[in-house]
Amino acid sequence: MTPYYITTPIYYVNGAPHIGHAYTTLACDVLARFKRLQGYDVLFLTGTDEHGQKVEQSATAAGMTPQAFADQNAANFLQMSRAIGATFDQFIRTTEPRHYTAAQGLWRTLMANDQIYLGSYAGWYSVRDEAFYQESELLAGRAPTGAPVEWVEEPSYFFKLSAWQQPLLDFYESHPDFIAPKSRFNEVKRFVEGGLRDLSVSRTTFKWGVPVPGDPSHIMYVWLDALTNYLTAIGYPDLNNGDYQKFWPADLHMVGKDILRFHGVYWPAFLMAAGLPLPKRIFAQGWWTNEGEKISKSLGNVIDPYDLISTFGLDQVRYFLLREVPFGGDGDYSKAAMVRRQNQDLANDLGNLCQRVLAMIQKNCDGILPAPGAFTAEDDALLHAAYHLHGSVAEHLEVQAFHRALEAIMAVAGDANRYIDAQAPWGLKKTDPARMATVLYVLSECIRCLGLAMQAFTPDAARSMLDLVSVPTAQRSWADLAADKALVPGTPLPVPAPIFAKYIEDSADAH
Repeated sequence: MTPYYITTPIYYVNGAPHIGHAYTTLACDVLARFKRLQGYDVLFLTGTDEHGQKVEQSATAAGMTPQAFADQNAANFLQMSRAIGATFDQFIRTTEPRHYTAAQGLWRTLMANDQIYLGSYAGWYSVRDEAFYQESELLAGRAPTGAPVEWVEEPSYFFKLSAWQQPLLDFYESHPDFIAPKSRFNEVKRFVEGGLRDLSVSRTTFKWGVPVPGDPSHIMYVWLDALTNYLTAIGYPDLNNGDYQKFWPADLHMVGKDILRFHGVYWPAFLMAAGLPLPKRIFAQGWWTNEGEKISKSLGNVIDPYDLISTFGLDQVRYFLLREVPFGGDGDYSKAAMVRRQNQDLANDLGNLCQRVLAMIQKNCDGILPAPGAFTAEDDALLHAAYHLHGSVAEHLEVQAFHRALEAIMAVAGDANRYIDAQAPWGLKKTDPARMATVLYVLSECIRCLGLAMQAFTPDAARSMLDLVSVPTAQRSWADLAADKALVPGTPLPVPAPIFAKYIEDSADAH
């Protein structure tokens, strides 16, 4: 089996999980599920980033030890990942002993390669961003993110980032798909072209972190520590470990656009300096707003994934988040858009299609999948569109174009609904029962293809669709979305049950 290694960023335990965290994890889950359907040996990693000054300060404010604070909040992220149906293989925490081993192992390698030296740091630091900023980057005395900064002076180890400016630019030039979308790639290149300074990679003014090997008065800079998690999960620093040999370099790091610099500049430089292969691709997705407003705790408009799921349903939320906006751009959540997607796309186009077709088979064919006659040009056109999903969905997901993949699937559902209206099988029972049988067979086969194509996106609903046309469990891989795996006439079908309910506004919710 071909390996495929996909990672979410590890989420900072300083706050509660929100829609942005769910969105990133969901995107990775869809790709992980899809690659498994294709027969890949998938490793899907998520987890939490638990060190740094911000965590130490927050723990103190909460009257807790940093470890107890991290334990409590890491559990929230683990619960969130499960709540959105994420099929992760590992949930990593940077407070695990294996991670200390990996992070210190990377430090030792960088030291041995003469990539780290001791000096002193004086400059602007944002505790909130866990990032250093140059004077020229500050806006009205704050970080570009709006976070407050403080002047820090302390002894520090430095990583020779400046030495990797040209190697990074050469790598970007020879790997034009390394960072996506293209606009983000261009941002990263411009930043590196502007000149790289050596990076402070240790702190002495607080203690919550991975101790620097050989000098425990310093702790490792939280980003050098955190980024190493992608190696920790596969047994680093043991380069002969089976998982490291199998899964590194990672196929895809999925990150938020706010942490792209760390992943697109620092991480490749650390890896180059350690003599390790670079990941194959980094994708930076955008941010969500709520009804057109930036999401913030102070505005009280944080979108809680649990509230969404309890209100609309898990598959409906998964579909909406990946269908509503082009992945990589910023998106706006609105209840009206969510309801529209649920009612029109899912309940009408997909759910009603299944209900109409399979209810007719129960009524007119005694619940037995009818045998088709010769296919007409209209039959062939619909079946061709359905089988074509095998290639088009895979092609879109290969470049993380989730909305395009779902557009392609829903286009076939639309074709099927227009076909059923044009063929009017309900009127053929008396006039041409053989033709009715063919039409119902073609539509059932279309439902099978749609069910197979939706498995990674709406797994529970897709399972129900495939159950309704009696597709054996062993015939639900991606390779089965093909004409030679078509439904067998004469197969008994269960009485259909609704797959997607319409969202009806509760009178208590109405304004």
